[in-house]
Formats: sequence, C-alpha cells, structure tokens
Amino acid sequence: MRLVFLGTPAFAVPTLEAVAAGHDVLSVVTQPDRPKGRGQELSPSPVKQAAERLGLPVYQPERIRRPEAHAYLASLAPDIMVVVGYGQIIPQSVIDLAPRGIVNVHASLLPKYRGAAPIQWAIANGETRTGVTTMQINAGLDTGDILLARETEIGLEETAIELGERLATMGAQLLVDTLDGLVRYAITPRKQDDSQASFAPILKKEDGAISWTEPAGAIRNRIRGFLPWPGAYTSFRGHLLHIWRARVAENRTALAPGHVLAGAELRVACGSGSVLQLFEVQMEGRKRMSAGAFANGQRLRENEILGEQRK
Repeated sequence: MRLVFLGTPAFAVPTLEAVAAGHDVLSVVTQPDRPKGRGQELSPSPVKQAAERLGLPVYQPERIRRPEAHAYLASLAPDIMVVVGYGQIIPQSVIDLAPRGIVNVHASLLPKYRGAAPIQWAIANGETRTGVTTMQINAGLDTGDILLARETEIGLEETAIELGERLATMGAQLLVDTLDGLVRYAITPRKQDDSQASFAPILKKEDGAISWTEPAGAIRNRIRGFLPWPGAYTSFRGHLLHIWRARVAENRTALAPGHVLAGAELRVACGSGSVLQLFEVQMEGRKRMSAGAFANGQRLRENEILGEQRK
C-alpha cells in the first residue's frame, strides 16, 4: 500500500523499517529537531535518522493540525497512514485524509494502559503480562477499534528499556500482519470495552520519588519501570540519591521504613516489614556506582535514614 508514516521515538524505528521493506512509504512525518544535551544542539529524532538511512522523504511540521501540514498530507494521497509514538494529537481532518484511515501501534493490550507511557506504568504497577495492539485511530485517546493484538510476559527483572525494545520488535511484526490483513479484508475491527480501560499518563519528575512506606516489591517495580526517566530516587543526607538497581531481600525487619539495616549489604526497611537490597545507586552530580562502594565511601551508620527532606 501507499502509506505515510508518522512517528518520533526509537520505539517506532523497527516498525518504520518493517513497512518500508514491503510498502510504498510516501513520506515520514516526525517531530522537528529539538535541542539536546549540554550544548543544546539541535538533534534529529530516531525516526528521522532511520528515514534518512532508508532514503525516505522526511517532513517535520511544528504542528500536524496546521493547514500547510494538512495540505501536504492531502497532496500525497496515501491509501493509509501509520502512527507509532508521533507525539501529537492527530485531528479528525487528518484522520479522514486516507481512505483506510490511520493505524496505530500501541504498547499495551488495549483497553488497558491507554496513554503516553504504557510500558513504564505496566512495570511500575507490577503487571506480569502485557503486549502490543494495532488499532484504528479515532478522535479519542487510544479508544479506536482494535485490529490485532499480541501478548507477552514481563520478566521478573525486566526494565522499561528492555521491555520497550522487545515490544518495538513485536509491534513492527504486528503492524506488518495488520497491513497484510487489511489488504486482504481479513481483519474484523472490534470495539474496546471502555469499562476495562486503565490509563498510563505521561511521566512526571515526581513520579520517581520513592515512598519507603510502600512494600519493597512495589518500590522495586517503580525502579524497573521508570528507566531511563525519571528514574527512582530518594534523598540521603540532604542530597538526591538515584536508585538504579535493587531486589527484594528475603529477610524481614522491625525497623521503620527508610532505615538502613546493619551489615555489609545496603538494605533498606520498607513498608510492612519488607526489605529492599540496593545494588546500583548514584548521588546527584556523581557517577553511578555499586551500592557497596557507595556505602563504604559514605561510611553509612546503622539506622541511617533514606528519604529525609532535602535541605
């Protein structure tokens, strides 16, 4: 089919590569180059980089709803459009441009985890299974009819980065299967059950703040889920302390949440008497290091507290 691809993040790159191998990609629409890094130099999106590598034309409107963007897309006369993490709400006027509408690859089993961060929230909330869904875009937030879905387990230690890479590959193949099924009129769209919907809002910095009163397992899930941003963090002696890797310890404690347990390993009391063992941490302004090296360097005292208010 003749199609237009709209996408921005690295998650969308496998799907772009897959559709480019079997369809006529008329244009790749992605977000404008944005300032990045300490030098704030303009940086192209992962999708733009992939499109240039594949020799595909790139279009970067500031807003997809503007008249000039609508005119450009209309001039291409695509059969269908594909959206994967584009980053802007698609107006109905654009949805109506292609005879077969717009197909979206979403990183959850809809209607569960509608929204901007389904991978992160699925892990943070302790889900053990997730998947990818292709759906027909409508004017709502991930509310369109489901076309195909594929399920997978979430590994016990799997992070959002690792799961995202797996789901990106799964989503690419599912999109190829979806386009093939649409061409053959072999897919019957099915409506979502709105009563089963849950939401995965865009992440905020404060989502990463650790509450030590929660059980160790819940804290561990947030550490896994909020990689690479905002990360999971607490405070130590008035400074920000990021926690990058941790595991639920087997032992229990009567210490109040946030207290550091005695011993060579860096273990912290959590809610309901549970204990979290830390493996990799990072003080603000410093490099990541093992929890053991951190404990030795800071000369941790027994019953020291994590999570006190920053000064």
